[in-house]
Amino acid sequence: MLLLFLIIVALVFAIQAIRAQHLITSALWLAGVSALCSVLFFLYGAHLVAVIELSVGAGLVTVLFVFAISVAGDDVLEAKPVPPRFLTVGLAVLFILLLGWYVIPGSTASSASVVTNPPLSEVLWQERGLDLIVQIVLIFSGVLGLLGLLAEVKAPLDGSMAREIGARREHDLDALESQILNSQDVVK
Repeated sequence: MLLLFLIIVALVFAIQAIRAQHLITSALWLAGVSALCSVLFFLYGAHLVAVIELSVGAGLVTVLFVFAISVAGDDVLEAKPVPPRFLTVGLAVLFILLLGWYVIPGSTASSASVVTNPPLSEVLWQERGLDLIVQIVLIFSGVLGLLGLLAEVKAPLDGSMAREIGARREHDLDALESQILNSQDVVK
């Protein structure tokens, strides 16, 4: 009963992470999902996976999200999504189908044989097919998320940003040099 409760709470947190209007709020909901997943891993007997999920998922990823949000700004999300909707829905359906294909056992075993399920820690550390797909989806989602955060709202500048900053710096140095020369002339 406790496991079902934790799974339901994790799903509610995940939905709130998607529905949140501000990025910082979404990052905190996501940290809650990761923390609850680590508790579930611990209760299922995958202690090492739980520790890694808690430290990386709830800790490191949340810190990186908060850093990226502080750099990019925490504006209300009202802009159109960068990837087209059909692409995101198609990828989500494909991921669910692949997940189901890996999770649902095949019917190759005969009905007379006894099928034993390995412990969760063995599945997560020895049978890496599901893990590989999840990692690919997470990396792809992270790239799409960063593209959405870093997408330019305004048109890019005409010249190179480095040249513009260099020109400003030269102008400021020239102004500072002329001030120093004027102050030396006044002293003489």
